[in-house]
Amino acid sequence: MQDKQRFSLWVAAVAVGLIAPVVANAHTTIWPRESMAGATEKYTIRVPTEGKIATTSADLVAPEGVVIETVGVPAGWKYDLKRKEGHIVGISWQMTIQPGEFAEFTFVARNPRGRDQLVWGLRQNFADGSSTDFTRTPDGAVRPTAVVKLTPRPD
Repeated sequence: MQDKQRFSLWVAAVAVGLIAPVVANAHTTIWPRESMAGATEKYTIRVPTEGKIATTSADLVAPEGVVIETVGVPAGWKYDLKRKEGHIVGISWQMTIQPGEFAEFTFVARNPRGRDQLVWGLRQNFADGSSTDFTRTPDGAVRPTAVVKLTPRPD
């Protein structure tokens, strides 16, 4: 094997080694990643179980100013709504998502006007009692998987 080919294989192996942990730690995410300020949007929360411990629930906290209007009910799953002054401010879906599986949960919400992004509270809870915050990294930075960019409404 030529030195150039060996080097290329080595670079590829290193790249896989660096990327694999990111893929293995896929996150609970919100979709779409972009919407319009003031628009009514169907949002989807995607909850994968990549590890060896089943997911038992997923929690969503809506950003200030978001109005959650309706909640999709996946067959066989349960949910609880958290309300403040009569408005839905959070949803907790209870389910068992086995390792290697994922579930999606939907809701319809109206975005606030005058904002350029929304940061959603996302938490995944596991059968062993542990949980993972998918809104912020351990050092406090906002994860891009919890952010929806808002574009201005045309006049």
